[in-house]
Amino acid sequence: MNAHPHSVPLACLSEAPALPEAAGVAQNLMQAANALVPLFEAGKPIDAAAVRAVMEEAFGASDTSGAWVWKDAYEAVEVAQILMLARYGALMQRQAASPQAFLTMIERLASLAPSHTRRSEDSVRLQQFSTPLPLAAIVAQAAGFREGDLVLEPSAGTGMLAIFARTAGARLVLNELAETRRALLEQLFPDAVVSDHDAASIDDRLDRAITPSVIVMNPPFSAANHVEGRFRQATSQHVLSALARLAPGGRLVIITGESFRPSTKSFQPTFQRIGQSADVVFSAAIDGKVFARHGTTIDTRLTVIDKRAAGERETAPVEIEAVYHPICATTGDLLSAVLTHCPARRNPPPCPTSAALSVPNRQSRTNLYALRNAARKETRARAEERARHPFDDVVTAPLDYLPKAWSVPGVALQDTVYETYNLQAMRIGGAAEHPTALVQSAAMASVPPPVPTYRPVLPKSLVADGLLSAPQLESVIYAGNAHEAHLKGWFKRGEIEGQLMAAAEGDEGAFRLRKGWFLGDGTGCGKGRQVAGIILDNWLKGRRRAVWVSKSDKLIEDARRDWMALGGRESDIVPLSKFR
Repeated sequence: MNAHPHSVPLACLSEAPALPEAAGVAQNLMQAANALVPLFEAGKPIDAAAVRAVMEEAFGASDTSGAWVWKDAYEAVEVAQILMLARYGALMQRQAASPQAFLTMIERLASLAPSHTRRSEDSVRLQQFSTPLPLAAIVAQAAGFREGDLVLEPSAGTGMLAIFARTAGARLVLNELAETRRALLEQLFPDAVVSDHDAASIDDRLDRAITPSVIVMNPPFSAANHVEGRFRQATSQHVLSALARLAPGGRLVIITGESFRPSTKSFQPTFQRIGQSADVVFSAAIDGKVFARHGTTIDTRLTVIDKRAAGERETAPVEIEAVYHPICATTGDLLSAVLTHCPARRNPPPCPTSAALSVPNRQSRTNLYALRNAARKETRARAEERARHPFDDVVTAPLDYLPKAWSVPGVALQDTVYETYNLQAMRIGGAAEHPTALVQSAAMASVPPPVPTYRPVLPKSLVADGLLSAPQLESVIYAGNAHEAHLKGWFKRGEIEGQLMAAAEGDEGAFRLRKGWFLGDGTGCGKGRQVAGIILDNWLKGRRRAVWVSKSDKLIEDARRDWMALGGRESDIVPLSKFR
């Protein structure tokens, strides 16, 4: 695979269409949920036998036939709880004498549902752990939903957070990548705008007319679409993209892993970017047992971020203890912390659109012009913020390595076919070992490699986090070393399109060609990750256009996976099919 060094990556195909059976599965889950509602209304604990019975009735088959899995059953239970809140949520709030009393009612409802004791491959791979109902109620308290709010939930799941916003009279924009969950949302919230984007790049993908006043989210903590294994940048991508889309003066409430705080080294660049446009006003860690009934016991964190209005200056720094609170052992403790320490939402900024709809009298015309000018400034500010890329603020440094004396392999050439592969010309300090064993032919091992002089510019965290192994970094170095040089001689275009002819240096239209570099690694070496590393090196030096050519248009997902693994946006990979 070759990559031109002067290159955003281009590839070739859009996302696969939604599965046609998703709507049918969602309809069956709705049937099962409606059958569970009377059990919730009666206040009866729902056991696995009751869930199995309604699922078999809805699907016409048992789970052993493969018609449904227990993850589907748990989602039917969640939908039943949402239906309960749709019917009785407003009444429960009116009857509750305090937020603590309302939380007690929600906890009683949640306690009737069975625990999630079985997982599916998708739920583990994509970290699909729905927000427990009591925690969702506390998120709603922190968000301070108001009637007329436009609320965005980028990873909406089954709607456990969204139902509280709708109960408050807010308008909803719900995004969900999973087809079945998205079909459920369309049935549960028919008045909502429902989309199917990757929430990690929600600002790049959502309709530009949508500017939410509140965003609530429980994104995957360390998983990403098209990325295999643990992806440490997942939380940062979700938070920064959501914050970019949030209207000035709006509020973002997030559930993340407990480590999402400025004292965690890998999140420090993220909090620096947050601080450019917003203020963290509340954050509290949550004991893992709060999520236990939903299939995980990892400690989490609730964070509230208020985006500054257009023209509003950064607030004076406050004591970190006033914002970041100790771990809360129970939902009751968390609610108390929110009620005591989380500030109320700021007054919403004036809406220029609604003001312009009214006919102003002579005295109010000046105010209307001021509103229009403010709206233009906000639009420009949002455009500038959206134009920023995650790599714009990343801390970079030249990759440090030392030359290494080459020695002839100790085994005679005729005694072995393959030699263990080790870096022969350099030593890269702190670089991770390759996750699998690598070998090279004994003949190649007997030839000394050239000693490079090129030093790539890469994010400091890339080597520390082991995103590229030492052999992969070696490829980035050798590629840059080649691209810095030119082929011998000068050339000019021939009469036939695509033909080159030898030329003298002084000839009209004469030019030189840069050296290329051939990557001949075999399966398991991570060639796509190496190509992404070469493009990243050039990107950070200002060369942001790359053409990534693959054998098949199906490999666009592999390109996206490798580029995102190094911190890039999925939207950077632009399929050629999008252009005429």
